[in-house]
Amino acid sequence: MKKVLTIAGSDSGGGAGIQADIKTMTMNGVFAMSAITALTAQNTTGVQGIYEVTPDFLAQQLDSVFSDLRPDAVKIGMVSSAPLIETIAERLIFHKAEKIVVDPVMVATSGARLIAEDAVETLTRLLFPLAQVLTPNIPEAEVLFGETIASVEDMERAAKAIGERFSCAVLLKGGHKVNDANDLLYEAGGFRWFYGKRIDNPNTHGTGCTLSSAIAANLAKGFDMAEAVARAKEYISGALGAMLDLGAGSGPMAHNFTLSGGFAEEAANCG
Repeated sequence: MKKVLTIAGSDSGGGAGIQADIKTMTMNGVFAMSAITALTAQNTTGVQGIYEVTPDFLAQQLDSVFSDLRPDAVKIGMVSSAPLIETIAERLIFHKAEKIVVDPVMVATSGARLIAEDAVETLTRLLFPLAQVLTPNIPEAEVLFGETIASVEDMERAAKAIGERFSCAVLLKGGHKVNDANDLLYEAGGFRWFYGKRIDNPNTHGTGCTLSSAIAANLAKGFDMAEAVARAKEYISGALGAMLDLGAGSGPMAHNFTLSGGFAEEAANCG
């Protein structure tokens, strides 16, 4: 059985982060392992607290996994501070990690910046060059590209520029009023569009974590980049199409919450 390591924060509500990654990887037929960068107190109403691990303890987690259960692929999610990013880069280089998928969690859908400026600089300088593929959304790609992305043509220019800058593939996720639900893969000088129909489902919390984890799982299983992306997109579309609603909580996000694709499809299949 292939093994995939996720390096990300824990979501106590189970909708995103490490929890979403593990569910997704399990459903995609690989053995999931984790190195946790931060703990969050989180539920359907928002995030109540964050407790970041130390760089030394993060390094211990990474060394423990690589020394015993070497990953066939690695997925990196949100890392909020420069010292943790430096630790991840140093240990991945030391262990000669392969098939690294980086979800550059920098900007929320709302446009709010999620990590400090120095962490963005460290992320682009140290982690991005290690990636086999980056999976930015449009606001994140605008940060990396330095220009507004308002059209399909802008998406192609941005994906190419980012891919050439960091010598990796780029999956630029659509939406954000640029297109319906179409994602663009730039790889080795070529483009491939993955077309999708927007699913009218408000439960989209954690979909970015889910997509990048599914890509990592399929890369670990030996699929090439285009096929790994195609299978990941099919998976998340099926999960969203299952329309699972936990119906939990009473806050403003009470029904804007999901199992992040992890078990949504299975739940639907089970009736």
